[in-house]
Amino acid sequence: MEAYTEFATVYDTFMDNVPYEAWEKYLVDILKAEGINDGLLLELGCGTGRMTRLLAAEGYDMIGVDNSEEMLSVAREYTMENTEILYLLQDMREFELYGTIRAVVSVCDSMNYIMSEEDLRQVFSLVNNYLDPGGIFIFDMNTRYKYEELLGDNSFCETREDSSFIWENYYDPEEEINEYDLTIFVQEEGDTFHRFTETHLQRGYTVEQMRTLVEQAGLKILEIMDSDTGEAVSETSERVYIVAKEQQKEL
Repeated sequence: MEAYTEFATVYDTFMDNVPYEAWEKYLVDILKAEGINDGLLLELGCGTGRMTRLLAAEGYDMIGVDNSEEMLSVAREYTMENTEILYLLQDMREFELYGTIRAVVSVCDSMNYIMSEEDLRQVFSLVNNYLDPGGIFIFDMNTRYKYEELLGDNSFCETREDSSFIWENYYDPEEEINEYDLTIFVQEEGDTFHRFTETHLQRGYTVEQMRTLVEQAGLKILEIMDSDTGEAVSETSERVYIVAKEQQKEL
């Protein structure tokens, strides 16, 4: 089943514990350290546009790319009338822009949805192609440790005032893919609830794989760190940030 269809309507409800503001500060600090204080930025896998809007509020001109029409519909509803954000319904493996941009960001493990190294290399190559000379690429990824030890073969559930979900995980160590099945209940009228399900697949990659693929795409790695501590990646890191830079390609 296609991911992020009906789930889009309640996505922000269940993701209200995600530290978007802290992530946004981290992104902006890096961008400004690299001299990117304004200009055109792209968010890949923008979803409902939470991070896109935060970066727009910082003064950046934003483009958001996502392959879920439902998620982008929610993003457009949230976007303030005086904030001009261009949302594009595109697969990040073959996204197209009209020109180059100063930076690309991607958060909330969007890159883990890319199932093969070949496709991931293609994403990174497109990023390199559209970056201005010296442009910056910042993205995060869940680690294999998180899938193997924390998510895989575990179930989680949560109940809100008018909705609830059951999240069941199945990790395949040979394929290095985590399947999670979502069952969501949303209250409609009175005691009536609408039930729907979605299946998501994510792949875990090692830091070494990431480094190789980013460099093969023509980008230079600046930093790889644990997203929670800001320190070097350890065996128990759950999410990592990778910062890369365009190396003055010929235009």
